[in-house]
Amino acid sequence: QSQPGAEAEKAELSLDALDATIISSNFWPPIQDESINLPVPVDRLLSDYANRFHEVKTPRKLLWKKNLGVVKLELQFEDRTVPFSVSPLLASIIMQFQDQPHWTSKELAAVVGVPIDALNRRINFWISKGILAESMGEDADDHVFSLVEGTESGRSAIPGAVDELLMGDEDADGSVASVEDQLHKEMTIYEKFILGMLTNFGSMALDRIHNTLKMFCVADPPYDKSLQQLQSFLAGLVSEEKLELRDGMYFLKK
Repeated sequence: QSQPGAEAEKAELSLDALDATIISSNFWPPIQDESINLPVPVDRLLSDYANRFHEVKTPRKLLWKKNLGVVKLELQFEDRTVPFSVSPLLASIIMQFQDQPHWTSKELAAVVGVPIDALNRRINFWISKGILAESMGEDADDHVFSLVEGTESGRSAIPGAVDELLMGDEDADGSVASVEDQLHKEMTIYEKFILGMLTNFGSMALDRIHNTLKMFCVADPPYDKSLQQLQSFLAGLVSEEKLELRDGMYFLKK
């Protein structure tokens, strides 16, 4: 729960408040990290969870993707309580207002650990919900964001029922796109080799393509992708009409 006006540093979060999803590099494509600074209580919770995981699963360790996931929180004001489900970045932004009700864009961006332009895009969500208000600062490029406590200025933008946004469309689309783009970029160097194999052999099954790449692509960078990653890349080549897939066999598109 997020309580604007309360002292965030004193808040202690229970491990029960955290539901972790473990994604293995053996089955998931690389996920691009976007660095953000989480509030101290949340960062402490993640650290405690990771330490306990390491104690139980030694020598395995958790590496948190702090920009991914969903944060469920409640914003408690003088006259209302509003629940949200948002991305970690949106949660980190609004939780800074526990310590002080006013922030300049430069100060807030520095605390959260994101570029100012990224902050200005994301913080529009809280402005649109009537939680924050924006005004001009002393510097034309440095706006001031203030917490809205009163009902009159905040109620029109906030429905009475639960207003839930899972991550925010922009965050979700960006995460998916970054994963797909990164995988495609890494796999492109093997495209000519795959097309050459199919030119020589006529047709090949997924397993055979995978094993052949592992056997021959040992130079820098070596082929280290999973079967699922290769299948995803080949599906892209099929959609680009470079390959055909029939009865589990891949052919060059004629």
